[in-house]
Amino acid sequence: MELAMRLAQLVQPGDVITLEGDLGAGKTSFTKGFAKGLGVKRVVNSPTFTIIKEYKGRIPLYHMDVYRMEDESEDLGLDEYFYGEGVSVVEWPSMISSQLPEDRLMISLFHTGEQSRTIEIQPTGTRSSNILKELRV
Repeated sequence: MELAMRLAQLVQPGDVITLEGDLGAGKTSFTKGFAKGLGVKRVVNSPTFTIIKEYKGRIPLYHMDVYRMEDESEDLGLDEYFYGEGVSVVEWPSMISSQLPEDRLMISLFHTGEQSRTIEIQPTGTRSSNILKELRV
């Protein structure tokens, strides 16, 4: 939660964060902390059946869970979110890999115990590399 809240302070419109991990690894919990860091007041939960939920905070948060998408080529207008006025958090990004922006911050969460996780963060471009540098400070 702390890491997610700190990350939220560094993002700006158009940033994309992807979250990979096993079921129950903490993707939605990470997003809850991220939303809190953005100042979102609403309850944040998984958009599993709606695919995309929007929240108002310091900047808009677009929370996507694309696990149930049947066809990667399905046009959901994701570019409007990825290049819009908010930040996008995408759970299960491998389901739409061809639609993701090239520059994104990829976060993977792994179970290391019942109450512990390992988090790996990998930037894929200049903007996401800058975010990671700031996060490390």
